[in-house]
Amino acid sequence: MRLGWNFDSPLILKKIDRYILRNFFITFAATFFICLFIVVMQTLWLRIGDLVGKGFDFSLLFEFFFYSALSLIPLALPLAVLLASLMSFGDMGEKLELLAMKSAGISLFRIVLPLLISVIMLSIGAFFFSNNVLPITQKKLWTLIFSIKHKSPELEIPTGEFYSGITGLNIYVREKDHKKKLLKHVKMYDFTNGFRDAAILTADSAKIKSTKDKMNLILTLYDGEMFENLKMEQKTKNNIPYRRETFKQKEILIDFDGNFNRMDESFLQDQHISKDLKRLNKDIDSSRLVRDSVAFAYQNKIKNSTFFKPLGENINKDSVFSAAKNIEETLKSYNVDSLFRTLSKVQMEKVLKLAQNKVEVAKSNVRYNQTLIDSAQSYVNKHLVEWYNRFTLSFACIIFFFIGMPLGSIIRKGGLGMPVVISVVFFVIYYILNNIGTKMATEGMWNTFFGMWFSSLILLPIGIFLTYKAATDSPLFNSEAWRKTFSNLKLLFKKKNKAI
Repeated sequence: MRLGWNFDSPLILKKIDRYILRNFFITFAATFFICLFIVVMQTLWLRIGDLVGKGFDFSLLFEFFFYSALSLIPLALPLAVLLASLMSFGDMGEKLELLAMKSAGISLFRIVLPLLISVIMLSIGAFFFSNNVLPITQKKLWTLIFSIKHKSPELEIPTGEFYSGITGLNIYVREKDHKKKLLKHVKMYDFTNGFRDAAILTADSAKIKSTKDKMNLILTLYDGEMFENLKMEQKTKNNIPYRRETFKQKEILIDFDGNFNRMDESFLQDQHISKDLKRLNKDIDSSRLVRDSVAFAYQNKIKNSTFFKPLGENINKDSVFSAAKNIEETLKSYNVDSLFRTLSKVQMEKVLKLAQNKVEVAKSNVRYNQTLIDSAQSYVNKHLVEWYNRFTLSFACIIFFFIGMPLGSIIRKGGLGMPVVISVVFFVIYYILNNIGTKMATEGMWNTFFGMWFSSLILLPIGIFLTYKAATDSPLFNSEAWRKTFSNLKLLFKKKNKAI
């Protein structure tokens, strides 16, 4: 019964398409920013140790968050598609809107067709973003992270514990006078000249301030003593001369760069994260050429060595083989151990030493060439992983749509309850599988193609299965249907046992 509506009319179908698209993309916009916020907060939590206590201003922190957000868009996008499709189709299923459309003769594939086209276009846009924008943002982000790591922390000496934030110094302060800006009862160990020649300073009070260029610290000590070992060319363990100094006021200049020095982005120019597909292809080919040339050169070196030297063109091979056979028969008549025992002790040591040296040289050559080949192969693997990443992360959006859309129509639950739980479960599975595949591909344990598409190969059949179940209105989560299936299986096994 169609209640007077002609659902086959193009006008009605267009209205339904607009309605579905509007519901999906409103939900998608909200879920995308939520997912992006979550992954950015995770990144912040991992980098909190590098940011806290270094006195960065708001503009630098905003820059860090901005580049982090852009770099994490390919990770947040598939999760947002999964969650939005689950919520939007679950909401339509809960309101019986999907049931009404199917009852009117509109198939599930026709219902999701505009959304499928939109998600495919979204995936294509994600690919171009990953290929053109992501390398630039990754380069800027990691340059900023390395610059932040190398910035010295703000000078904030605690009380009651040793402070080692200044290179080569350990400072202990018992209490502080905040009004006079004094450090009270100071003890300082100076390891600039090494642990054995450490200098010890004690003072009743001290002041510390930075120079105008923030390149040094001026430490002013009041009413204290200094003990240090004297540097002498000859000194024994029992007699190490030292110097003791008593002072009313003493100033010490300490190297301490308090400025934020941004590194040059060019040092990341050759890293795989800062390259697009064109540069990745070019560098992969050149690295493979280097790897193969090293392997070929070493292979020829081994072939041309004493034991594998090839026969020349003008040499009679039959005569050579017959001569070698005669030598082999002659050697069989000798016992190597008895021949070795005929040597004198000095000769034995020389022979053993010579053999050991030859073995060590051969092992060193093998290790050196293996390191060169492995290094080139590792470089190729990292670039191949990044090459496939441009496609797998975009394709994940389509896979998650085919998981979220049928699950939403089967479960028929909208809101943020069940959809969030299911989305998190599937995304964690995808994240774990993707990390396993990436690690195996990078280390060369799996083929790079298989490793990078590993998660997609696992989840794509699940998406196809769920879509088929949703299209055929199968009671996937109906407990009664599962009970009937298991009871039928039990009856089948019983019949087979009776037949046997």
